[in-house]
Amino acid sequence: MAVRPVLTWGDPRLKLNSADVGDWSAELDQLVTDLFETALDEEGVGLAAPQVGVNLNLAVIDCSCGEDPAQKLVLINPVIIQEEGSQVGPEGCLSIPGIHEVLERPQRVQIRTRRPEGTWQEIWGEDLMARAFCHEIDHLRGRLFVEYFGPVKRQVLQRRYQKQHKAS
Repeated sequence: MAVRPVLTWGDPRLKLNSADVGDWSAELDQLVTDLFETALDEEGVGLAAPQVGVNLNLAVIDCSCGEDPAQKLVLINPVIIQEEGSQVGPEGCLSIPGIHEVLERPQRVQIRTRRPEGTWQEIWGEDLMARAFCHEIDHLRGRLFVEYFGPVKRQVLQRRYQKQHKAS
Protein backbone atom coordinates (compact mmCIF):
# COMPACT_ATOMS: atom_id res chain seq x y z
CA MET A 1 0.00 0.00 0.00
CA ALA A 2 1.19 3.47 -0.80
CA VAL A 3 -0.18 6.96 -0.39
CA ARG A 4 0.31 8.69 -3.72
CA PRO A 5 0.71 12.43 -4.28
CA VAL A 6 -2.54 14.09 -5.41
CA LEU A 7 -2.39 16.42 -8.42
CA THR A 8 -3.75 19.90 -7.71
CA TRP A 9 -5.73 22.52 -9.58
CA GLY A 10 -3.84 23.82 -12.57
CA ASP A 11 -2.14 20.51 -13.42
CA PRO A 12 -3.06 19.81 -17.07
CA ARG A 13 -3.38 16.06 -16.40
CA LEU A 14 -6.60 16.79 -14.46
CA LYS A 15 -8.19 18.07 -17.70
CA LEU A 16 -7.71 14.87 -19.72
CA ASN A 17 -10.51 12.50 -20.69
CA SER A 18 -9.55 9.13 -19.18
CA ALA A 19 -8.90 5.94 -21.13
CA ASP A 20 -11.11 2.91 -20.48
CA VAL A 21 -9.75 0.18 -18.26
CA GLY A 22 -9.07 -3.03 -20.18
CA ASP A 23 -8.21 -6.42 -18.70
CA TRP A 24 -7.83 -6.43 -14.93
CA SER A 25 -4.33 -6.93 -13.56
CA ALA A 26 -2.31 -7.04 -10.35
CA GLU A 27 -1.15 -3.49 -11.14
CA LEU A 28 -4.77 -2.32 -11.16
CA ASP A 29 -5.39 -4.12 -7.84
CA GLN A 30 -2.44 -2.17 -6.43
CA LEU A 31 -3.72 1.10 -7.90
CA VAL A 32 -7.14 0.55 -6.25
CA THR A 33 -5.46 -0.18 -2.90
CA ASP A 34 -3.34 2.97 -3.28
CA LEU A 35 -6.38 5.08 -4.21
CA PHE A 36 -8.28 3.96 -1.09
CA GLU A 37 -5.19 4.53 1.07
CA THR A 38 -4.60 7.99 -0.42
CA ALA A 39 -8.26 9.03 -0.06
CA LEU A 40 -8.25 7.92 3.58
CA ASP A 41 -4.94 9.70 4.28
CA GLU A 42 -6.31 12.90 2.69
CA GLU A 43 -9.65 12.52 4.53
CA GLY A 44 -11.63 12.26 1.29
CA VAL A 45 -14.71 10.27 0.37
CA GLY A 46 -13.40 9.32 -3.06
CA LEU A 47 -10.50 9.59 -5.45
CA ALA A 48 -10.18 9.13 -9.19
CA ALA A 49 -7.09 7.66 -10.86
CA PRO A 50 -6.42 10.89 -12.83
CA GLN A 51 -5.97 12.71 -9.51
CA VAL A 52 -2.83 10.65 -8.91
CA GLY A 53 -1.62 11.02 -12.49
CA VAL A 54 -3.03 7.76 -13.90
CA ASN A 55 -5.20 8.46 -16.95
CA LEU A 56 -7.67 5.60 -16.49
CA ASN A 57 -11.46 5.42 -16.08
CA LEU A 58 -11.11 4.19 -12.50
CA ALA A 59 -12.21 5.71 -9.20
CA VAL A 60 -12.87 4.64 -5.63
CA ILE A 61 -15.51 5.80 -3.16
CA ASP A 62 -15.84 5.11 0.56
CA CYS A 63 -18.55 7.26 2.15
CA SER A 64 -17.66 5.72 5.54
CA CYS A 65 -14.11 7.17 5.31
CA GLY A 66 -12.54 3.87 6.34
CA GLU A 67 -15.07 2.99 9.07
CA ASP A 68 -16.93 0.25 7.14
CA PRO A 69 -14.98 -1.83 4.58
CA ALA A 70 -18.30 -3.03 3.09
CA GLN A 71 -18.94 0.51 1.84
CA LYS A 72 -15.86 0.58 -0.40
CA LEU A 73 -16.79 0.90 -4.06
CA VAL A 74 -14.54 0.60 -7.08
CA LEU A 75 -15.83 2.31 -10.23
CA ILE A 76 -14.42 0.89 -13.49
CA ASN A 77 -15.41 2.62 -16.74
CA PRO A 78 -18.48 4.07 -14.98
CA VAL A 79 -21.28 5.97 -16.69
CA ILE A 80 -24.27 7.75 -15.22
CA ILE A 81 -27.45 6.25 -16.65
CA GLN A 82 -30.12 8.03 -14.61
CA GLU A 83 -30.44 11.06 -12.33
CA GLU A 84 -33.36 12.02 -10.08
CA GLY A 85 -34.16 14.99 -7.90
CA SER A 86 -31.82 17.66 -6.64
CA GLN A 87 -29.66 18.35 -3.60
CA VAL A 88 -27.74 21.47 -2.74
CA GLY A 89 -24.78 21.15 -0.41
CA PRO A 90 -21.10 21.76 0.19
CA GLU A 91 -18.55 20.04 -1.99
CA GLY A 92 -14.77 19.93 -1.90
CA CYS A 93 -12.04 18.17 -3.81
CA LEU A 94 -8.71 16.65 -2.82
CA SER A 95 -7.22 18.31 -5.92
CA ILE A 96 -8.40 21.72 -4.67
CA PRO A 97 -7.58 21.55 -0.96
CA GLY A 98 -9.13 24.19 1.25
CA ILE A 99 -11.91 25.13 -1.18
CA HIS A 100 -15.48 24.06 -0.33
CA GLU A 101 -18.47 25.53 -2.13
CA VAL A 102 -22.19 24.86 -2.27
CA LEU A 103 -23.13 23.04 -5.47
CA GLU A 104 -26.32 21.51 -6.80
CA ARG A 105 -26.14 17.81 -7.71
CA PRO A 106 -28.79 15.12 -8.31
CA GLN A 107 -30.37 13.55 -5.20
CA ARG A 108 -30.25 10.03 -6.66
CA VAL A 109 -27.95 8.70 -9.36
CA GLN A 110 -27.80 5.33 -11.07
CA ILE A 111 -24.49 4.31 -12.58
CA ARG A 112 -23.31 1.40 -14.66
CA THR A 113 -19.84 0.16 -13.74
CA ARG A 114 -17.70 -2.82 -14.59
CA ARG A 115 -16.49 -5.31 -12.02
CA PRO A 116 -12.83 -6.41 -12.12
CA GLU A 117 -13.81 -9.79 -13.63
CA GLY A 118 -15.48 -7.98 -16.55
CA THR A 119 -19.21 -8.23 -15.78
CA TRP A 120 -21.30 -5.05 -15.46
CA GLN A 121 -23.46 -3.88 -12.59
CA GLU A 122 -25.85 -1.02 -11.99
CA ILE A 123 -25.76 0.81 -8.66
CA TRP A 124 -28.01 3.49 -7.20
CA GLY A 125 -26.56 6.12 -4.92
CA GLU A 126 -28.41 8.70 -2.84
CA ASP A 127 -27.37 11.87 -1.06
CA LEU A 128 -23.59 11.78 -0.41
CA MET A 129 -23.11 8.70 -2.59
CA ALA A 130 -24.93 10.37 -5.51
CA ARG A 131 -22.72 13.45 -5.08
CA ALA A 132 -19.60 11.25 -4.96
CA PHE A 133 -20.63 9.35 -8.12
CA CYS A 134 -21.06 12.62 -10.03
CA HIS A 135 -17.87 14.15 -8.63
CA GLU A 136 -15.61 11.18 -9.40
CA ILE A 137 -17.09 10.56 -12.85
CA ASP A 138 -16.50 14.25 -13.60
CA HIS A 139 -12.80 13.68 -12.79
CA LEU A 140 -12.73 10.83 -15.31
CA ARG A 141 -14.02 13.27 -17.93
CA GLY A 142 -11.43 15.93 -17.07
CA ARG A 143 -13.81 18.17 -15.13
CA LEU A 144 -13.36 19.74 -11.69
CA PHE A 145 -16.35 20.74 -9.55
CA VAL A 146 -15.39 24.43 -9.74
CA GLU A 147 -16.13 24.34 -13.46
CA TYR A 148 -19.86 24.32 -12.65
CA PHE A 149 -19.54 27.94 -11.52
CA GLY A 150 -19.44 30.95 -13.81
CA PRO A 151 -16.13 32.55 -14.84
CA VAL A 152 -16.22 35.30 -12.18
CA LYS A 153 -16.84 32.89 -9.29
CA ARG A 154 -14.22 30.48 -10.66
CA GLN A 155 -11.70 33.32 -10.76
CA VAL A 156 -12.51 34.30 -7.16
CA LEU A 157 -12.09 30.67 -6.05
CA GLN A 158 -8.83 30.33 -7.95
CA ARG A 159 -7.41 33.48 -6.33
CA ARG A 160 -8.50 32.25 -2.88
CA TYR A 161 -6.93 28.85 -3.56
CA GLN A 162 -3.66 30.38 -4.78
CA LYS A 163 -3.53 32.76 -1.80
CA GLN A 164 -4.08 29.89 0.66
CA HIS A 165 -1.34 27.81 -0.93
CA LYS A 166 1.21 30.62 -1.11
CA ALA A 167 0.77 31.08 2.64
CA SER A 168 1.35 27.38 3.41
